[in-house]
Amino acid sequence: MILSDKRILEEMELGTILIEPFKKECLGTNSYDVHLGRHLATYKDRVLDAREHNKIDTFEIPAEGFVLQPNTLYLGVTAEYTETHKHVPFLEGKSSTGRLGIDIHATAGKGDVGFCNTWTLEISCAQPVRVYAGMPIGQLIYFAVEGEIEVMYNAKKSAKYNKRGVKPVESMMWKNKF
Repeated sequence: MILSDKRILEEMELGTILIEPFKKECLGTNSYDVHLGRHLATYKDRVLDAREHNKIDTFEIPAEGFVLQPNTLYLGVTAEYTETHKHVPFLEGKSSTGRLGIDIHATAGKGDVGFCNTWTLEISCAQPVRVYAGMPIGQLIYFAVEGEIEVMYNAKKSAKYNKRGVKPVESMMWKNKF
């Protein structure tokens, strides 16, 4: 079940959902619009290795915007910090973003109950497109969970994306054993 706007507000009052900063005008019928943060990153190497710690170059989006190029993976970050203590958050692109040829995530659209952070975006584009810090980039949708949670994401020792930040975070696949 997807939470409605009124239910999202009720859960915020209860403290089970936190969105900072929160702007009422960003609340949709059953979602909350999130915005592109100030920082983007690209990987330093063109060939990535799943067993290695692939380093990134992080930079601030200038006031005049930044032109994304096809065939390049950009890591972005939401301007909003979120916490979800009872629901499963899903991050989806906005239709207006998609109509510019921008994808905001490759595979990581679902968060876990207990996820407390900004969202790293895996941005790609179909053709060159200029983006700006603060532009609407996606929307969070909250799903109810059936059953009790044994271990929340923010309490897992194996959680790799718990460190709060305002910059994109590179893949931590290299921390897995395989």
